[in-house]
Amino acid sequence: MISLRGPKLKLFAGILAVICFVAGVYSTFFHSQGFIKTTATIVDVERDSGTDDASDTYTPIVSYTVNGKTYTGMLDQASSQYKVGQTIRVLYDPNDPTVVHGGSGMGIYLMVVSAAILAFILFSSVREKQSQKEAQELREQSGRTGYAPSSQGEEREVYFLTDLGTPKYGHRIEDGDRRVLYEAKMTKFTLSAPFGFDFIDHEHGTVTPHLVGHTEDSQWNSLIFDDHHTFELDGVDVWKHLKENGISGETAFDSGSGRLIGMVYRILRDGVEIARAESTSQYPHEEDAAQHKVAGALPVQGFFRIWTREENLELLFLTLMAFARTDASDDKGGNRGALFGTIKHMGK
Repeated sequence: MISLRGPKLKLFAGILAVICFVAGVYSTFFHSQGFIKTTATIVDVERDSGTDDASDTYTPIVSYTVNGKTYTGMLDQASSQYKVGQTIRVLYDPNDPTVVHGGSGMGIYLMVVSAAILAFILFSSVREKQSQKEAQELREQSGRTGYAPSSQGEEREVYFLTDLGTPKYGHRIEDGDRRVLYEAKMTKFTLSAPFGFDFIDHEHGTVTPHLVGHTEDSQWNSLIFDDHHTFELDGVDVWKHLKENGISGETAFDSGSGRLIGMVYRILRDGVEIARAESTSQYPHEEDAAQHKVAGALPVQGFFRIWTREENLELLFLTLMAFARTDASDDKGGNRGALFGTIKHMGK
């Protein structure tokens, strides 16, 4: 499966621009090289029906004379402006007058399109660099350039939820009273550049801007070459970023808490457990799950029930956000670790 977002969208657009440019140059300078201009009369217009009248195409059939002999041919371009009886300029091959072209109009159009695509890529790349610089400056001004040390308190049960039904979806951790403890709110939505997010720690009253990239999937469809699902946080692979900040995890497939089989997670920071979590339905609160007996037993990506003694939730939140925004099931962004973890868990 190919996801045309973020870097892949730019790569696809770049390839498309090169193809358009080459086709435009060929059509303009080489396709009709050596051809001779003459005047032709449109004797018929062939209509090709589209999905509606506005998408119909009209291809002209022209008549022209070369050395006293009349030829008829269909042009290689279409327009709704062509009318029977209209005279237009065409190009014919002097070595084979039956070969006729409409000129370089399409080639110029393709070169203009390629220039527009390249301008889009350049603009989005420059804007992305500028956004990264601005976000970094805001983090430095607020003093939020790193993560708070791990601090342990009483164990509490909290819930990770993901907004559904909107492209500007965010995430949040809330307690049993549905009080939001920590959340990420999207401030900027884009198809080509990273999303802008504010990470808000309501318990400590801090706001930290981050750039969250589009999810990238590398699917080998093989257990030997593990799938990899990731996104960039401030220009760095999120799994690498978590590792650099001491986060690791043990994951496995299991059932429990009244749900069908789903993922269970043991999340560690510098080798010390900071949380246990399990995937849930979109009703992570027990009372909501009880009211939705069937749906409440079906795990949905992006929803977790969490047990933790950790008082600083930012790294825990980012870890769960990484799992929520990808299809990964282990702390490397793949799936193989969870399969091995399941086998190990079954052996206990």
